[in-house]
Amino acid sequence: MNTKTESDRLLGAADIRRLADQIGIHPTKRLGQNFVIDPGTVRRIVRLAGVESGQTVLEVGPGLGSLTLGLLEVGCLVTTDEIDPVLARQLPQTVRERMPESLDRLTVINRDALTLTPQLAGDAGVATDLAMVANLPYNVATPIILTLLARFTNLNRFLVMVQKEVADRLTAAPGSKVYGVPSLKLAWYGHAAQAGRVGRHVFWPAPNVDSALVSFMRDKDGHGRGDEGTRTEVFSLIDAAFGQRRKTLHAALKGLVSAEAFQAAGIDPARRGETMTIEEFVTLEQARREVTA
Repeated sequence: MNTKTESDRLLGAADIRRLADQIGIHPTKRLGQNFVIDPGTVRRIVRLAGVESGQTVLEVGPGLGSLTLGLLEVGCLVTTDEIDPVLARQLPQTVRERMPESLDRLTVINRDALTLTPQLAGDAGVATDLAMVANLPYNVATPIILTLLARFTNLNRFLVMVQKEVADRLTAAPGSKVYGVPSLKLAWYGHAAQAGRVGRHVFWPAPNVDSALVSFMRDKDGHGRGDEGTRTEVFSLIDAAFGQRRKTLHAALKGLVSAEAFQAAGIDPARRGETMTIEEFVTLEQARREVTA
């Protein structure tokens, strides 16, 4: 029988440290491990994510289960992807001890998130409306986001906690000093915005960087702004345009985009990549194809 009250079903600071000691876990910078120790922060993240009972959620990097329990608490169907085998084995046991009635709504996958596919993701891979809610490993947050959006066309929205500097880049607008490759590639799929700051004191160990929440909604068509071939070519143009940030498009895209393509797209080759929207990069790629066809 579960005798936990609502206030102590989630993990606090003492619980996190006890669990870590119990299973011999020492948070590592290599795996980007910083565990949330504040139940209030967990419930705030779940609330801002807007997930409710019955929602299928993918959580990357659940760690000791702080956010996992928060998602299960509101009735979500949670698939977690944890790279650390010790943590992956412990997570079901933690749920069994603190929220046993929720165990049948938890799926744990032990692998690198960058290798995760819909075929390997169980319910998360086939859900018609998938949300991601996660405290992402800070060292690989951007690659994880972009990889999963490309592979999981059913991933319609997310709320993730990342390093503040990364949040700034993901949500930057054209012309901003931090606008660049991550900003544009995420914009291919939909709209991102910052959803709040998170203090360092809610983590163990406390990181030496500030943290922020990023929310995202996929565009209505669900598949970005073109097929996979178009995405690959547009992303190649973006990478080249920012290879040397201060170069003009004419110089950065030399050998890739002709003067005729710039003219057909209505884009001044004297501009720099940091002034370009994702729509303009798509237009430029379409013009490049037509001119070289």
